[in-house]
Amino acid sequence: MTDVAADTSVLKALKRIRMPQKQRNREFWLLLFAIAISGASLTLVQLGALGAIDPMILVIGGALAVLVFAVHVVLRVVASDADPFVLPIATTLTGLGIAMIYRIDIAKQLSGWPAFSNKQLAWTAISLAGVIALVIALRNYRVLYRYTYIFGLAGIVLLILPFIPGLKARGATADVWVSLGGIFSFQPGELAKICLAIFFAGYLVRTRESLSSVGNRFLGMTWPRMRELGPVLVVWIISLLIIVTQRDLGTGMLIFGMFIAMLYVATGKTSWVLIGLTGVAIGVFLATRVLAYVQRRFTNWLDAFNPDLIQAQGGSYQLVEGIFGLAHGGLIGTGWGQGRPHITPLANSDYIIPSLGEELGIVGLFAILCLYMVFVSRGLRIGLAGQDDFGKLLATGLSFTIALQVFIMVGGVTRVIPLTGLTTPFLAAGGSSLVANWLIVALLLRISDGVRRQPRVVIG
Repeated sequence: MTDVAADTSVLKALKRIRMPQKQRNREFWLLLFAIAISGASLTLVQLGALGAIDPMILVIGGALAVLVFAVHVVLRVVASDADPFVLPIATTLTGLGIAMIYRIDIAKQLSGWPAFSNKQLAWTAISLAGVIALVIALRNYRVLYRYTYIFGLAGIVLLILPFIPGLKARGATADVWVSLGGIFSFQPGELAKICLAIFFAGYLVRTRESLSSVGNRFLGMTWPRMRELGPVLVVWIISLLIIVTQRDLGTGMLIFGMFIAMLYVATGKTSWVLIGLTGVAIGVFLATRVLAYVQRRFTNWLDAFNPDLIQAQGGSYQLVEGIFGLAHGGLIGTGWGQGRPHITPLANSDYIIPSLGEELGIVGLFAILCLYMVFVSRGLRIGLAGQDDFGKLLATGLSFTIALQVFIMVGGVTRVIPLTGLTTPFLAAGGSSLVANWLIVALLLRISDGVRRQPRVVIG
């Protein structure tokens, strides 16, 4: 029987090798297209801003291509059934972000290591190395379920790191940066959102029965009892503490919104959404009445074009410059290297969306938003296709995190909502955000591969 089993295993392995990997083949051609878009963007930046092509473009574009295809090869070997769209979309967004950051570096005459584009490329290499390591090490994403509370503790520890003496980065306006030896700085909150997403998914799998089946009927909906409201109140208080102590409105909104979305998916109860929206309204009301910097953000939002407010310290100058940049781009944009996005403060990080909108126009900006929409929809599809509740909640939570972060940032720079301190996923300059978002890509790839391989495994 042993020889028969061995022969059967060999035949299965050979059959699998000979079978065409349709998902990976599709991903290969999409990656070629993504690299072509990134390379063309970098080339057009040089032609538009410099009038010539610098050979360094080959180094930047070639390095990105090598790193991405290294991930592709690893997926062919260890995760051949992973979703074929997630990696190309993330690559396209990252490439467009590097091109825009490089364009702003040219305008500010930055080169070498001080250039943000070179730093972004280095962080991209670190991010893709992290993707490879995670995809290889995490053969079964369900292992994360065993460490639910450890991830919850890790998320809380990461959030309080900036308050540890000697770790807070100097010159930071918000207590969200940690500095190691004054050389290396990062935002622990970016990694905390992944840890908390894993914790929320594991916690809700364990408690969804009591959260969904117990409560009182009122206005045609089942409302939870006070004991079930406890976790929501705890997350709400943590979000408020983040806003108050760290002066970080965006992270507080992101964590609370992610929890409410995962709670709705776990229970299917509309009452949880209404409770979440009520909590957000109460939190915003309290913040605007108590915290001066939140009041200032709302004032800048409501009366942005007031000349006195534009010229004031910490006023609406940045917001107004970004809006004028979008207006200057119009429908089809000025073209790569032809606009003036660099005159807006933080044009390569917080305001990279107006920078792209100025040179690519509303059409180009809508195309970028469509990429985000497809990315999020694929993540939700990965979650809904799974049979185990943990993978479903984790994929949904991570996808919703990207969607909410994009909405908060795009809404802030276009004056739909008050501006917060988040970054645009994959596009904005900054290593912490880039690494965290690429780790989300790795988790989605692992979950999608596991869903297709073992669709009938149920946890909890």
